Amino acid sequence: MLINKDTQVCISLAKNAGNFGCTIHNAGFRCLDLNFIYKSFSVDNLEEAILGMRAFKIRGAGITMPYKIEVLDYVDAVSEEAYLIGSANTVVNNDGILTAYNTDSFSSYETLRKYSAHKRVFILGKGGFSKAVQFSANKLFDEVIVITRDGWQEISDIRDSLIFNCTPVERINVHKTNDFIDCLISTESGRRLSLLQASRQFELYTNTKFPIKYIEKNFNSLMAKNQ
Repeated sequence: MLINKDTQVCISLAKNAGNFGCTIHNAGFRCLDLNFIYKSFSVDNLEEAILGMRAFKIRGAGITMPYKIEVLDYVDAVSEEAYLIGSANTVVNNDGILTAYNTDSFSSYETLRKYSAHKRVFILGKGGFSKAVQFSANKLFDEVIVITRDGWQEISDIRDSLIFNCTPVERINVHKTNDFIDCLISTESGRRLSLLQASRQFELYTNTKFPIKYIEKNFNSLMAKNQ
């Protein structure tokens, strides 16, 4: 992939940067021969990072924990869905106008609708990602219950339900009668959620359909190369 003066740059902004976005987006760019490059950054000051995005005319940015709510303070426009949710995980730069979007709502809806036989869902956490999951869950379930750290002990009493972890807590023990969705990238469900939301981000950045079949076919080898 040739990098030149016309290469469009996309980034992610996180407290602790990871490799997932770099792997998935750059693989998509190469597959479609797009003149784009993606790089993740660890940042401590989101406002300054967004100013840098403006100054360097960065095309797009993925926003991860803990900045999904704060980012709304630094953009020029907010999509209807991100406004209703109250958080965003994507910023797109269109000729200097920064617009916030929420692609977590897409990934969570596509995941949750496979469990629509349940009447209720328990959502663990109340942060930016949880807000997107709640937004999606309210379209599909009769009852949506949010559990925060103060009520963590309630998890062990849940039976015959759907539980969706939206926190960084690992190895949560749930009763075997429940279905469990985990947002952590180290889990199968977390990787799928990340791939789905990245596919929508990719399309916002490039105005091009994400090559999801290619990415899924080569997923393991792509991730192995970027460990």
